[in-house]
Amino acid sequence: MAVPTIMTPGHKISIRDHDALVEVRVDGHTLASTRNAKVLIETGLPLRYYIPRADVVATLSRTETGSHCPFKGDASYWSVRAGDAVMKDVAWSYEEPIPDAKPIAGRVAFFNERVDIVLDGAVQERPRTPWS
Repeated sequence: MAVPTIMTPGHKISIRDHDALVEVRVDGHTLASTRNAKVLIETGLPLRYYIPRADVVATLSRTETGSHCPFKGDASYWSVRAGDAVMKDVAWSYEEPIPDAKPIAGRVAFFNERVDIVLDGAVQERPRTPWS
């Protein structure tokens, strides 16, 4: 699958409320659970679920990794401990996103490629992307 770039014509994002129960799990450990997620739909990428930080039950450790998205702004990355394993840069957040992405400000998203996203009890298939 080709990953779109800022030069891809028609690239856009859409952010919506998502009131289903969204759980983030890995190896039997629950990292987050909420009925107050925002789902971000972005051209050419998997759905991303942005979870209120208060609903993340795992301890987040900020890393020095960062990135910039022209559609969302500057992202900070987080590592999470799941049992004895530390998953580096498995989550990210936009603390001060650009105006069009304000609904995800301060929320945390996890790489669907590296964790299990469970929607109302149904485990979602992990997408294959360059971040897999």
